[in-house]
Amino acid sequence: MSEMTFPLPDVGEGLTEAEIVTWHVAPGDTVALNQVICEIETAKSLVELPSPFTGVVAELLVEVGDTVPVGDPIMRVTVDGGEAAATASHAPADASADTHAAPVDSDETRDAVADASASVQHEDSEGGAVLVGYGTGGAVTSRRRRGGEPPLAAGGAGAAAASIPVAEAAPVLAKPPIRKLAKDLGVDLAEVTGTGIAGEVLRDDVVRQASQASLFRNLSTPEPQAAREERIPLKGMRKQIAKAMVESAFEAPHVSVFTDVDATRTMEFVKRLKASTDFAGVKVSPLLIFAKAMLWAIRRNPEVNSTFTDTEIIRHNFVNLGIAAATPRGLVVPNIKDAQELNLRDLATAIEQLTITARDGRTQPAEMANGTITITNIGVFGMDFGTPILNPGECGIMAMGTIREKPWVVDGEVRPRMVTTVGGSFDHRIVDGDVISRFVADVASVLEEPALLLD
Repeated sequence: MSEMTFPLPDVGEGLTEAEIVTWHVAPGDTVALNQVICEIETAKSLVELPSPFTGVVAELLVEVGDTVPVGDPIMRVTVDGGEAAATASHAPADASADTHAAPVDSDETRDAVADASASVQHEDSEGGAVLVGYGTGGAVTSRRRRGGEPPLAAGGAGAAAASIPVAEAAPVLAKPPIRKLAKDLGVDLAEVTGTGIAGEVLRDDVVRQASQASLFRNLSTPEPQAAREERIPLKGMRKQIAKAMVESAFEAPHVSVFTDVDATRTMEFVKRLKASTDFAGVKVSPLLIFAKAMLWAIRRNPEVNSTFTDTEIIRHNFVNLGIAAATPRGLVVPNIKDAQELNLRDLATAIEQLTITARDGRTQPAEMANGTITITNIGVFGMDFGTPILNPGECGIMAMGTIREKPWVVDGEVRPRMVTTVGGSFDHRIVDGDVISRFVADVASVLEEPALLLD
């Protein structure tokens, strides 16, 4: 028998530190190669770490909530002599598992299915493990746990209990982001009725359970007096957002332009698309037409799709279209790669998938990298307009306000029309007022007359 340590790996994007969000193992647990052992929160996303060892957990060296520098040990594992190198070097290139699979047998069940390491390389050096290519490739099978059992923290009282088999308890099927949501909301997954395939617990199931529990508490007990103030540590994604916004606001001179738009024909077009069999099963909204209008306007004003450096302006001949998404963990801006190549239906599918992934907390760093221009839809919050801050490295960010019925002059007569406000902020080092104004006017033209997209 020998003992190995597992250092926090760099999962990409220049990671320097990460916060331990959830432990999926406890001292005394047997872990398999590529089994998810914990979830970490980086500056950009939530990432699951698979084990490079097969062995028994000897000690968890950090606790949930701790921020750990890359390279610091987080876990010790006892393995059979010579087995550590063998297990790591023979890591499957693409381990896979069915997300909705039922229990395999009474001794090993498939819990939540997670992204795992695409390739793992181990080098035995002073009892440590060095991981190369530690990414988010295939899915893995997690250890057996009792239904609804929460993740165990280091030194927790449940460590010994975890080894006691409970054959009669059915496992709870839920993906890691759903488990984290349940933990954040104080929901016991064992008490939630899953409405997904094979009884999988979905996001709406957890939110519904939390709402019912909150209502019961409000009816049965008085709300305790809240503290006069709270101190929230600045770390993880919020720390990165703050840094990026300061950098953007003070390095790029912003100029903002906006205009009111009669979007009546856009709303009629959206209604026709929803009724079309070609768009069956795809979410269609005004945001789709706004995104397509952006792509149309970029072809006519390519200067806005650029990046400023100290030595040159890089004009992109492709569009990685960012969609700003508000999530429980903060603002993320994943982008649709080569959006200019997509037809209207494919663009609708891409926007829907991007939104679902962001909402579930599964957006990965690569999905937020290399954006060229961004959309923010503040209309979903009932706002008419605002002045957005540029995503660092981009020249433009466009915003669309809420669409509401207002009086509008048409052919000399005041009529009720569906009106919105569109516009955005731009890097004045790259573009001047004439280009900005033409670009915003082109976007507005498509919203006023979607038939221009046929041009």
